[in-house]
Amino acid sequence: MCGIAGWVDFTGDLTGERAVASAMTETMVLRGPDSAGVWLAPHAALGHRRLAVIDVEGGLQPMTAEESAVLTYSGEVYNFRELRTQLEAKGHRFRTRSDTEVVLRGYLEWGEDVVDRLNGIYAFALWDIRREELLLVRDRMGVKPLFHYPLPGGGLLFGSEPKAILAHPQARRTVDADGLREIFTIAQTPGLSLYKGMHEVRPGEVVRVRRTGLTKRRYWKLEAREHTDDLDTTVRTVRGLLDDIVERQLVSDRPLCSLLSGGLDSSALTALALQHGDIRSFAVDFAGYAEHFTPDEMRGSPDGPFVQDAVRHLNPDHTDTLLDTAELTDPRLRADVMRAWEYPQFSGDMNTSLYMLFRAIQGHSTVALSGESADEVFGGYAWFHLPRAVQAPTFPWLVVMMQKQRPDDLFSPQLREQLDVTAYEKDRYQEALAEVPHVPRASARERRMREISYLHLSRFVNMLLDRKDRLSMAHGLEVRVPFCDHRLVEYVFNTPWAFKTFDGREKSLLRAAVSDLLPASILERRKSPYPATQDPGYGKALRGTLSELVAGGTAPVLPLLDTDAVQRLLATPAEDSASTVTRLSMEMVLDLNAWLQSQALDVEV
Repeated sequence: MCGIAGWVDFTGDLTGERAVASAMTETMVLRGPDSAGVWLAPHAALGHRRLAVIDVEGGLQPMTAEESAVLTYSGEVYNFRELRTQLEAKGHRFRTRSDTEVVLRGYLEWGEDVVDRLNGIYAFALWDIRREELLLVRDRMGVKPLFHYPLPGGGLLFGSEPKAILAHPQARRTVDADGLREIFTIAQTPGLSLYKGMHEVRPGEVVRVRRTGLTKRRYWKLEAREHTDDLDTTVRTVRGLLDDIVERQLVSDRPLCSLLSGGLDSSALTALALQHGDIRSFAVDFAGYAEHFTPDEMRGSPDGPFVQDAVRHLNPDHTDTLLDTAELTDPRLRADVMRAWEYPQFSGDMNTSLYMLFRAIQGHSTVALSGESADEVFGGYAWFHLPRAVQAPTFPWLVVMMQKQRPDDLFSPQLREQLDVTAYEKDRYQEALAEVPHVPRASARERRMREISYLHLSRFVNMLLDRKDRLSMAHGLEVRVPFCDHRLVEYVFNTPWAFKTFDGREKSLLRAAVSDLLPASILERRKSPYPATQDPGYGKALRGTLSELVAGGTAPVLPLLDTDAVQRLLATPAEDSASTVTRLSMEMVLDLNAWLQSQALDVEV
């Protein structure tokens, strides 16, 4: 997958700035452990850290073509073979077998319009040597990250991760009020970052940087189209798309595996992959989780028994990764997760366990298939089906996730009043709602469910994709997400909600499309999110860490907290302060502190 970084400056000479460009690039050594490269010109510096997946020997970067353009690229283009054939027919000659060279020569042939021909997950920077202009491009669903930071005088810094930009001496390490609002909102706004002055390239966007300034263009976004297929045709079309998508995404010169949770999404991908040959699968579980599992409103069953059902039915080469509470609560591991993601959350043990799963896979596989985004595409989350969430004038997931606590519960009343996160959520919700494309003559129900789907595909899935990318790439693991293929997303987005729930269940279309591949237990299983530990010892350990943080008196998060609220929490019996609800509030304090500490950030509110 790789990591990219760079710097454009039209007022100076960057040919002597190798040390700075290298420092930016080397912040992403975990993303690209296989090789590194820096390319310099008077007004551009491009850096690359490589995770070699296709054409291990030949695909070194930054890659140049005929002294016309140079490319630093992260990701995979799954239709690169077809594009290569087209380009060869037009006279292009290739030096490598890599998809990187296909993108580069595609630009020489089609210019910026090459982006319309790409099927894949990618983020790249292309410097046109002749025109002295930079293109920053991100894939349609935003699977691969890309950030930029404008500089005075028209220059710009960019990187796959914020840490690459922050390594430059001209980048400020500051989080402002909007950055904190984004953290506490649990709805990621496209184009924003948590850092003052830094922006994220939007999914499906091209950013062009010239001497005359910076311009942005959306080359892809969801559009409304009349759905004319009947139900049977729709199910067949979904299956046909999935067959093609999975086959394309199995292309790799390095070992490939699947992430198997025992749910419909991951089991379907594993089954589809096995139609093309053997595959290894990995699952995560907590010690004693199944034996002591207690159902709640989010999770009705543990994953373990269903993983075993899938393994017995499909027969992949399977490995279970068993985690224990002691390691989950290790502050050093929390700090590692924060350095990798650079985004504080209040779901800490789920982030940490995912990081540990990817660490366990490292050394066995370099590429993994994940079921991420199937719930957003097919309508799998519980709040798609709860009237109070669907009808609420806000992001529907907040109605469920925030009903007992908010991420800022332990923060000072003055800060909460100043940030007014509820008003911020309302504004961002209205912005998102205004973007939704509608078809004429749709019923009120269909219009609303189209809005709910759009909110998930443009505001919710972003966080999950960022998390999976950053935590996997911290271990040199490329995670592919077949359900994010834009053809599938476009088709299902425009499918009536009545089709998506035709059997009275969530994800009806997906279930019907893969019904011949999976055992009945998995086809009938209700949606269960990624597991979270239920061990009361985990909450007690959080409480102990929070107590130490407060007693130390120097933690950067302390000036932001409601001291009385924290002291009341610590004064309650250990069992009460270890409850799931209280645990989430403590998670945010500890994660935010780890983030501020790891980045040495200034806070401006």
